[in-house]
Amino acid sequence: MLCLTPILVAVICILVGWIFKNADNSRERRKGEPGAGAQSRPWVDEDLKDDTSLHHQGEDADEWQESEENIEHIPFSHTRYSEKEMAKRSQEFYELLNKRRSIRFLSNEQVPMEVIDNVIRAAGTAPSGAHTEPWTFVVVKDPDMKHKIREIIEEEEEINYKKRMGHKWVTDLKKLRTNWIKEYLDTAPVLILIFKQVHGFAANGKKKVHYYNEISVSIACGILLAALQNAGLVTVTTTPLNCGPRLRVLLGRPTNEKLLMLLPVGYPSQEATVPDLKRKPLDQIMVTV
Repeated sequence: MLCLTPILVAVICILVGWIFKNADNSRERRKGEPGAGAQSRPWVDEDLKDDTSLHHQGEDADEWQESEENIEHIPFSHTRYSEKEMAKRSQEFYELLNKRRSIRFLSNEQVPMEVIDNVIRAAGTAPSGAHTEPWTFVVVKDPDMKHKIREIIEEEEEINYKKRMGHKWVTDLKKLRTNWIKEYLDTAPVLILIFKQVHGFAANGKKKVHYYNEISVSIACGILLAALQNAGLVTVTTTPLNCGPRLRVLLGRPTNEKLLMLLPVGYPSQEATVPDLKRKPLDQIMVTV
């Protein structure tokens, strides 16, 4: 029996190694499954995953366009203000944006389309990786289309509130009095849906890499919010969790576009209210080194 001991030890080691190897493989498979980790991070929408890889594994390299564009550089035109004027302008701009609030009670009064055109033009001035401008702004005014958008969002949001988001998240939202009912999607005269383009297309049909596409489009959204406030319009930032693919199909957008944000835009209704929230003071958001 003693002569068998080394053999038994070897067999046991092999079995233990095999068990651990299969356990690791199982974990890797679970990581790649759709919805993996949804319990721990329910706010991560799988449809929004960025795609800025330079190596695009598993895809034919011939599908991608090599950039050889040569752009002429021209003198920069700049307006410089006195320090007094700079301080005045910066203070006025802060005071304007400090009045911005998320408004969920909107009037159905129509807004000038010239204004909508201009605020989207302003958003389009945002910087982007390699100047790829990876954004598409879809403006919806048709009442039937707005209602279809509302139906999709409310259907998914009810599931989000009841199952996906979890008790803590839902509890944190109670003070804001929000739920899955989105009446403003019908009443707002304009909905702006902002899509990020995970890649683009060259004139010859080949794909173009859109570097830092989500960051670029997020910056454009910030400029859009400021432009709306400057024009005297209100909105509420909404990120329709798990609605992106269905809304993309409804609006006929291509598969390289992913919904990042939806803004109902208009004037506040007469009965509009907002939570009495306070913003953090400067010394809590700014560090000088």
